[in-house]
Amino acid sequence: MKRSGILISVALAATMAWSCGQTQADDNQLLLLGDDIAIAQTQYGKVQGYIYNDVYHFLGIPYGASTEGKNRFMPPVAPEPWDGVLRTICYGDSAPQGPANFDTQNFGYFRDHWNYGFLSEDCLRLNVWTPALDGKKRPVIVWLHGGGYSSGNGVEQDGYTGGNFAGTQDAVFCSVNHRLNAFGYCDLAGVGGEKYKHSGNVGMLDIIAALQWVHDNIENFGGDPGNVTIIGQSGGGSKVCTVAAMPAAKGLIHKAVALSGNSTSASNKEAAEMLGAAVLEEAGLKAADIDKLQEMPWEEFLAIANRAASKLSRQGLGMRFGYSPVGDDVDIPSGTFYTSGRTDVPDVPMILCSTSNEFVSSATEPELEKKTKEEIVEMIAARVPENAEAIYDEYAKLFPDETPFGIWSVFSSSRDGVFNTATAKLQQDSPVYVAWFRWMPELFSGRMRAFHCLDICFWFNNTDLMYTHTGGSKEARALSTKMAESLAAFMRTGNPDAGNKKGLPHWGQFTPENGETMTLDNEPYFGSAPDAAARALMKR
Repeated sequence: MKRSGILISVALAATMAWSCGQTQADDNQLLLLGDDIAIAQTQYGKVQGYIYNDVYHFLGIPYGASTEGKNRFMPPVAPEPWDGVLRTICYGDSAPQGPANFDTQNFGYFRDHWNYGFLSEDCLRLNVWTPALDGKKRPVIVWLHGGGYSSGNGVEQDGYTGGNFAGTQDAVFCSVNHRLNAFGYCDLAGVGGEKYKHSGNVGMLDIIAALQWVHDNIENFGGDPGNVTIIGQSGGGSKVCTVAAMPAAKGLIHKAVALSGNSTSASNKEAAEMLGAAVLEEAGLKAADIDKLQEMPWEEFLAIANRAASKLSRQGLGMRFGYSPVGDDVDIPSGTFYTSGRTDVPDVPMILCSTSNEFVSSATEPELEKKTKEEIVEMIAARVPENAEAIYDEYAKLFPDETPFGIWSVFSSSRDGVFNTATAKLQQDSPVYVAWFRWMPELFSGRMRAFHCLDICFWFNNTDLMYTHTGGSKEARALSTKMAESLAAFMRTGNPDAGNKKGLPHWGQFTPENGETMTLDNEPYFGSAPDAAARALMKR
């Protein structure tokens, strides 16, 4: 097995630090680690973790075998059972991917303080945080990380860790590593035939395998296999939407939450197979020699695959070429998700959320704040030729204290994807709930705004852990308590209102007519879409 150590190594000391946050044990000893402490049974053998801050931690549990060699491009297979007790006290390897940019002068590196370990194809690992190893059936949440479909891991930001949420909400929290980029989504079926018919979707099939592991084993960790919520952000939100459309997920998931990422379809099958053929050509191989792609070092294959995608994209064929799930009508339906009337796919309640300032920030560029209204209206007009000034004015009403550049940031963070996905999802019977996160930290003189990824730590009681996102303020902590309580209510019942005493105000269901939205700020409120007038002008 080839492991790459080009990223930061993860140590036990770091995992303990990540788990410390808004709750602390009453006694003096926060860590318990020993021969007969925190041992749980799985179908493949016993695992041993540790107890920290009254929460059991099991890190890097195998849910599948290594994906190298003959298993590359193939659906996941079960790990080999083990004798004795497997120590699971450190995070497992991340999936193969390009090196991260750890430039110490990079503001993003400071803000997100990324966590990575080794990279290898032995990456099918998951983590479990639970309050107790007992017979109680707690609701289970499974985190699907962001990074598009090309990068990331289940714990890459401190806000992803599940110890605080498990402890405060009496729930079981899991996070998953799975195959990415060309290892997870290179469709070789067109050149490799039947053997490779699943190759374009094995990254999603890894997630299904992880959910199957949860179904089969989570009861031994104090969880309820009949009450599993999947949640993800950015690329993870798109993964949530895709899993919620897969026949193999039916019965394995019961609720879904997509944050700052959503989708209503998978990649075009024809384009995906064209890319697979281009990879083979870039490798200098004939169809009869396709199995040699399984034999080369993963770094070599990834470089070949990336070159092939780049070359094909430059040919101007009118299609998008990249590595993402494929609508093959085998593993993932083609066409628009949720609208086919099929009864073999999940039909689960869903929450969709976005932030008000997803990708446009002036945090390290204060000069952008000098832009005038006239300049911003001109920038809006370049995208929406008509009604540009009226659109600006509508957003200015919503954000009266914002600078012109701040209005541009909100305008650039369209909620159309959220509304389109919510509307498509309502073709099924289950309810949909929509939120808009608008809380802004004081950091960088308030210029960070409600940026992409900020809300994650709020949902999971981790705002103190992600102090470089929130400042660790009491206001952040108070909003986090409300959001986490409402998420836990949704996990228990499919309704974020149910039995929710410390959570958000009344949160009703979404309808396309009114765009009902929970606005998340220091004073959360619920009502018809607050940005409805601006969005209507853009559509007009």
